[in-house]
Amino acid sequence: MKKFNFRKVLDGLTASSPGGSSGGGSGGGSGAGGGSVHPGGTAGAAGTPRDEIQETLTSDYFQICKTVRHGFPYLPTALAFDPVQKILAIGTRTGAIRILGRPGVDCYCQHESGAAVLQLQFLINEGALVSASADDALHLWNLRQKRPAILHSLKFNRERITYCHLPFQSKWLYVGTERGNTHIVNIESFILSGYVIMWNKAIELSTKTHPGPVVHLSDSPRDEGKLLIGYENGTVVFWDLRSKRADLRAYYDEAIHSVAWHHEGKQFMCSHSDGSLTLWNLKSPNRPFQTTIPHGKIQRDGKKPESCKPILKVEYKTCKNSEPFVIFSGGLSYDKACRRPSLTIMHGKAITVLEMDHPIVDFLTLCETPYPNEFQEPYAVVVLLEKDLIVVDLTQSNFPIFENPYPIDIHESPVTCTEYFADCPPDLIPVLYSVGAKHKKQGYSNKEWPISGGAWNLGAQTYPEIIITGHADGSVKFWDASAITLQMLYKLKTSKVFEKQKVGEGKATAEIVEEDPFAVQMMYWCPESRIFCVAGVSAYVVVYRFSKHEVNTEIASLEVRLQYEVEDIITPEPEIIPPFPDASSQLPSLKSLSGSTNTVACEGTMKDSIPCLSVKTRPVRMPPGYQADLVIQLVWVDGEPPQQITSLAVNSAYGLVAFGNCNGLAVVDFMQKTVLLSMGTIDLYGSSDPYQRQPRSPRKSKQFAAGLTELSDSPVSLELERCKSPTSENRENSFSRSRSSSVSSIDRDSKEAITALYFMESFARKNDSAVSPCLWVGTGLGMVLILSLNLPASDDLRQSEPVMVSPSGTVLTLKGAVLTFACLDCMGTLTHPPYEVWRDAHSADDGEKTRKRKLVMHSPSSSQDMGDHQFAVICSEKQAKVFSLPSQTCLYVHNITETSFLLRADVVTLCNSVCLACFCANGHIMTLSLPSLRPLLDVNYLPVTDMRIARTFCFTNEGQALYLSSPTEIQRLTYSQEMCDNLQDMLGDLFTPVETPEAQNRGFLKGLFGGSGQAFDREELFGEATAGKASRSLAQHIPGSGGIEGVRGAAGGVIGDLTRARIALDERGQKLGELDEKTASMMASAEAFSKHAHEVMLKYKDKKWYQF
Repeated sequence: MKKFNFRKVLDGLTASSPGGSSGGGSGGGSGAGGGSVHPGGTAGAAGTPRDEIQETLTSDYFQICKTVRHGFPYLPTALAFDPVQKILAIGTRTGAIRILGRPGVDCYCQHESGAAVLQLQFLINEGALVSASADDALHLWNLRQKRPAILHSLKFNRERITYCHLPFQSKWLYVGTERGNTHIVNIESFILSGYVIMWNKAIELSTKTHPGPVVHLSDSPRDEGKLLIGYENGTVVFWDLRSKRADLRAYYDEAIHSVAWHHEGKQFMCSHSDGSLTLWNLKSPNRPFQTTIPHGKIQRDGKKPESCKPILKVEYKTCKNSEPFVIFSGGLSYDKACRRPSLTIMHGKAITVLEMDHPIVDFLTLCETPYPNEFQEPYAVVVLLEKDLIVVDLTQSNFPIFENPYPIDIHESPVTCTEYFADCPPDLIPVLYSVGAKHKKQGYSNKEWPISGGAWNLGAQTYPEIIITGHADGSVKFWDASAITLQMLYKLKTSKVFEKQKVGEGKATAEIVEEDPFAVQMMYWCPESRIFCVAGVSAYVVVYRFSKHEVNTEIASLEVRLQYEVEDIITPEPEIIPPFPDASSQLPSLKSLSGSTNTVACEGTMKDSIPCLSVKTRPVRMPPGYQADLVIQLVWVDGEPPQQITSLAVNSAYGLVAFGNCNGLAVVDFMQKTVLLSMGTIDLYGSSDPYQRQPRSPRKSKQFAAGLTELSDSPVSLELERCKSPTSENRENSFSRSRSSSVSSIDRDSKEAITALYFMESFARKNDSAVSPCLWVGTGLGMVLILSLNLPASDDLRQSEPVMVSPSGTVLTLKGAVLTFACLDCMGTLTHPPYEVWRDAHSADDGEKTRKRKLVMHSPSSSQDMGDHQFAVICSEKQAKVFSLPSQTCLYVHNITETSFLLRADVVTLCNSVCLACFCANGHIMTLSLPSLRPLLDVNYLPVTDMRIARTFCFTNEGQALYLSSPTEIQRLTYSQEMCDNLQDMLGDLFTPVETPEAQNRGFLKGLFGGSGQAFDREELFGEATAGKASRSLAQHIPGSGGIEGVRGAAGGVIGDLTRARIALDERGQKLGELDEKTASMMASAEAFSKHAHEVMLKYKDKKWYQF
C-alpha cells in the first residue's frame, strides 16, 4: 500500500504552464512509463489535510481468468446426451465443447489443437465424455470437476477416424476408420487393443471393390457379442466378435448414411443417399423386407418412387403401447427447391414434417431407458441446427417445442455493440422483466425442459448485473447477467420509430446504408434515471424514457446539420502528436458493418437538409417499457451524406444529450426538444486552436460514403480511421496493414472527430472557485475541450428558459484519440455525474409531488462538500493523464503503449476503490491505480484477431469484463483475484450422483428362447492376454492434465507429490464411500427380493403347475 502526499509532490512543481501545452509528458516515463509526476503548476489546494490519498489497490487484487461463455455454440458439428445424468454436449468446428444441463449449468471447454469435433460419446452416468476430433485424436474428458479437463488422448497416425460407438456400461470403444477398419480402445487406459476387424476380412472375398469408410458401428441389442458395421457403399456386415467372422452380410445399391436397430435386435433400418429407408431382417439378409421413400412421389406406371435428397440420419424407437417412431432428417423431394430443412416424424401411418429455420447438423431422440434392448419409449427429440437448438415434445400429437431456457438467441440478429453494468440498482431487473414478460410467445410444450442435469447454486456473489446488446436490425436486448448466468429480460425495437422502407426505394432515397439501416452503433444508459439512448448507423440518435404504462403519442424529432469547413491541416506542433513508428499499430482493413453503401446519386438535384430515414408522423402506440422521447437525425449537407456518430453522452439531471462525429459536435436539450449547439470541431476551439487550419475554399464536390466503405489505400492515421466506422467489421479478420508513419501524411479528407463525451460537475476554467455543469469533449487528435453549460437557476424555469452552451477556452492534450473521462473528488473517490431520480411520466397519480424533478447532484456518499479541487482522469488510445482542477496541472502521466493502441478504457470500481482498466489492440489487459497511474496488472490475454472483439470488449465494476468471442457467443472474464478465487463455488456441477436405472426383468421364457444366454466377456476377448498389443505406429497415447483440477502449477517437487497423494486419498475415500453405498443398497434390494419371493411362494403354495 502506497501513500501519495500531494503536498510533497506539489512542493517541487514549478510555476503553472499554459493550459494544455504541458501535454506530451516530457517529465513522464516513456516506454513502459511509470506513474511519473509531470512538472506542471501548483494544485488548487495543496494545504488542506485531506490531500493525502491512500491508494488501497495493489497488484495482489488482480488476476485474469475466463468465467463463463453464453450463447449458441458457434459452427456446431456434433451432439451427445447422457440419458441418466440428463446433460447435453455440443461439439463445434473450432474444437470447442459446450456442456449444458439445467439452467445455470453451462460449461465451455476447448481442445488445444482447435480441430473440429467429429463425434461425442458420453460414458453414461460415469461423469466422462469421449470426443473424436478431425485431427484423428480421441480424448477422454473428466466431467466430475467443475472445469472439465482431458484425462487421456489417443492420436491415430495412419488412419482417419470416421465413426465411434461406446456400448452402454462397456469400457471398450469401437472406432471405425476411413480405410474401413474397426479398432477397439480401452476407455480406462486409453490403449488400443490388438483386436482389429480389417475391412477385407469383414466383406466377402469375392468382392473386388473397397466398401468405403465405416459410417456406422453398433452392437446388437440382443447379443453384445455381435457388432453391426455399416460401410459407405451400402454394405452392412454383422460381425461375430467371438468367432472373428461375419455372421451375415447385406448389400444395397445406394450409399448408407446411418443405421438404427429395433430394440429386440431382430431388425435394423438403414437410411440412404436416394432418400430411401430400408428395413432388414437378420433371418433373410439377401434383400430388405421393406423399402420406402417417405417423401418420394409414387409413379403412375407402378415404377418405384422417384428418388429424393439423402436421409442423413434415421432413428427407430419403439413404444410399448403404440406404434414405433421413425424419425429422420433430410429425404425431401428434389422438386421443392425452396423447401426449408426438415425433420420428419413417422408414427404409425401419420407423417409429420417439421420445417426448420436453419440446416440440421444432428438430432437425438431422448428415451426413457438407457438400455438398448428394452422398449425405448421416446419422449423428445433434440435438434441441433446451424444456429439454434430446439427440443420437440413427442408425447403430444401436435409435437410442440419446449421453451428454451438457455440464452442461445443472442445472435438472432448480429450483435453490433455491447454494454455491461455490474452492481446496478437492484429494482431494475424485476422492472425490466415485468415489461419484457408480456411479450412471451404462446404454443410451447407445457412439460419441463428435459435437459435438467447437473447442479447449480447461487454462489456468494449477489450484486445485480445487466448486459445490453445492440443488434444489426435495430433491436436492443437487456439481459440479467447476475451470478454468471444470462437471462433475457426485455427487448426494445428501435426501428419502430421509423417508417418501413419500401422495396426498391433504397437507391432513390437519402439512405446511406443499403443493408441494416437501423443497426445500433452506440448505446448510453443511465441506470438510475432509466434514460436510454441509442445512436444508429444511419446517423441518428433516439432518446428513450422508461414507463410502466402504455401510451399513444407522436414521436418528437429534430434535424441537425453538422458539416466540415476546413481544407487542410498544417503539420501540428511535434510536441502534441509525435510521429508513430512504422511498426506501431496494425491497421485493420475495415468493412462496413452493414455491407455496401450508396455514394451520392449523381442524377437529380443535390441532396440537402434531408435525413437518411423517415420518422413516423402519426401517433404511435408504445407498450410499457422504453418509449421514444425524441429522435435526432443528422441531415445531408450540399450533397454530402451525414457522417456516422462516433461518440454519445446523455445526462438526465441537465436534460441534455450530446453526440459527435468526424465533422463536429451537437448538443440537444431533450426536455425542451431544441438544438443548443451544432458546431464543427474547429469552431469549438475558438482562438485556442493549436492547429493553423485554412478555411476550405472554393468548395470541392466530394462523394463521401458516410464512412461505411472500406478505407482507401492512402495512409491515414487510425484515430481518423476509427471515426470513419467505429462499428465496421473486418474483412480479413486480422489487423494486417501497418499504421501511417507520420501524422503529417494525413489524408486530405481527414477530420478531427469527436471520440469521447462526458457530462460532469467540474471546474471549467483555471480561476473557477466552484464546480459547475460541464461537457468534456475529447477528439481524435488527442485534444480535450471543456464546454460550460449554463442551466436555468430553478427547476421551475427548466422547461422555459434556454440552456446556454459555450466553450470555456480550456484545452488539454494527450497523445492519440481520447477514449474516456472520469472525475475523482479530492479524497480520490469516483464522482458520478449528477442524475435525475426516475419517475414515471405517464403515471396516473400525477400530483405536484410526482411531477417535480428530484436531482442527485453528487454521488459520493459522504455528505461533505466536494472540496476545492478534483482530479480529472483522461485516457487516450496511447496514454493516461490525471489533471488537478481547477489549476489544470498534469499531476501524473503514464504512457500505456508505444507500439499499439487502446481499444477500450474504463474507470471502474473494485473492492471499494477505483482503477483504470484498459484493453489494448495487441491483446494486453492492463489496470492502473488512480490517481497515481501505477501499473497494477498487465496480462497478454488475447490478440485482437477480429474487429468484433474490438467493437464489443467492455469493462465494468467489480472486476468484470466481456466481449463477443464469436458471432453467437459472449465470453465473460474477470480481472479480480477475489472472483477468481470464488469462481469454483459459482460454477455449476456437471456430474451429480444418480443411481443407474435397473434393467427390466427379461422374463423366464424370453431368457430361455430369445437372445444369447451366453455372457459376453469383452475383457477376455479384447484384453492384452488374448488379443495382444496393437501396433505402436498405429496410434500414440498422450496423458492429459485433467486428473488434478487447478493444480497445474504443482507439477514438480514435494508440493506436487503431496497434492497427488491428497487427491489419490480423496479419490480412494470417494470410492470407499461409493462402495459402502452400493453395499447398503445391495443389502436393501436383497432384503426386498427375499420378502417378494416369500410373498410369491405363499401366493402359489397350493396351486398345481398347470394352474400357473
